[in-house]
Amino acid sequence: MLDRAARLRQLSEVDQDLIRLVQDPHFDRWLGQITATGGCAHPIHLSGSTTTRDAATGEILHHYDTRNEPGERLLIRCRNRRATVCAPCSRIHAGDTFHLVRAGLVGGKTVPADVRERPRLFVTLTAPGFGPVHRATLDGARCRPRRNAGACEHGRPVGCPAVHDAGDPLVGQPLCPGCYDYAAHVLWHGHAGRLWKAFTDNLYNHLAARVGRTRSGLRRTVRISYAKVAEYQKRAAVHVHAVVRLDGATGPNDPPPAWATADVLATVVRTAAAAVRLRTPYNPALGEHELRWGTELDVRPLRAFGGRESLADDAVAAYVAKYVTKGAADTSAGLDHRITGPQDIAAAPVSAHMRALMGSCWRLGGLPELEPLHLRAWAHTLGYRGHILTKSRAYSTTYTALRTERADHQRSGAQLADNTDVITDAHWRYVGSGHTPGAALLAAGIAEDLFRNREVAREELTANSGGALGSG
Repeated sequence: MLDRAARLRQLSEVDQDLIRLVQDPHFDRWLGQITATGGCAHPIHLSGSTTTRDAATGEILHHYDTRNEPGERLLIRCRNRRATVCAPCSRIHAGDTFHLVRAGLVGGKTVPADVRERPRLFVTLTAPGFGPVHRATLDGARCRPRRNAGACEHGRPVGCPAVHDAGDPLVGQPLCPGCYDYAAHVLWHGHAGRLWKAFTDNLYNHLAARVGRTRSGLRRTVRISYAKVAEYQKRAAVHVHAVVRLDGATGPNDPPPAWATADVLATVVRTAAAAVRLRTPYNPALGEHELRWGTELDVRPLRAFGGRESLADDAVAAYVAKYVTKGAADTSAGLDHRITGPQDIAAAPVSAHMRALMGSCWRLGGLPELEPLHLRAWAHTLGYRGHILTKSRAYSTTYTALRTERADHQRSGAQLADNTDVITDAHWRYVGSGHTPGAALLAAGIAEDLFRNREVAREELTANSGGALGSG
């Protein structure tokens, strides 16, 4: 017969770790920490203390120290937005994004409710073409039919008679990688921030010209606010979805003048995007590139309650919130972690097209004149180094404000009196991150339970609301 130690060694690493955790005298407290993080898949471990004193008397009002915690550490959320990295934290980030975007559309979170009456558009700006790629069609049409098309200089057909569905791995891949302008693609990503800045500057210029005002005079009358999200297309080129709103000069609390309508804003959006032209400095190896937005531009008005000719506010906010949690595995564009060398690119589980884009980032990133673009540091995102979601200052609230509001709500039962003047002395240091194998399994179970509980509560709330409305 095997003794206990020998039997334990026969178990898997996960099972051994689970037994170790459950037998720990601090297991209940550790479980409470994991639950408090929502089952975060990769929590941050901190060590330290916080002391809150009355400023007048020096009396200690509250003291917390991790010396009494399991492992003498406190676990906090990683706050990663990617569902592929941490699903629990990504759900919170998606909820914050929904409220951030929605507040700028219908009000709330310090934004007045009458913003829903302002001129508002949902705009999609795309990247230009860098070479023909295979495409999917909804009506069963062929990909790129070309009669007597022949072949390119690399011996590949310049047309494609096939019909691709959306799930075909060929969709988004170049017809000929040799003809595809990978350098232009990477440079466009590297300058995407400047392209957006040029577009927003043009909006003011073109709006001023349309209504017969100077730019400075227009600035004293209206303000353009926006929230935008970047999305990778199948061809791995970023395009931008943006909510654009027209306010008075001081922002959301100030209505715009009567002449400022959604139709006027839509017209200048189209002309402003078409007029963007940026040129890269001449490079002996690359020449000079002209950067612009693609010709495919979608501009649609927004209505608070939707309509046949417009989009509903909640639908737009939900779409943006859903997209910001996607990782590289969801978009099939790049990686979720940084690349340290060409060997990482060769081993990356991506298509040949993505690998070629990452390789171009690495090669171009070695040129001294392109060093400001930091292409090697952002090779895993194909040269695009902007945030997935950005907004103008006056559009709505901020992620920080939303997190603070949630934290205040969670500790509302332990708030100090409003008239208490306090001094907080905090000393914290980072001591690690992540879970052991057994802890990861328990955290995943807690996260799933919390998610299911929220879904059940949401369904019951919806059912009860529907019943109340129906009976009214």
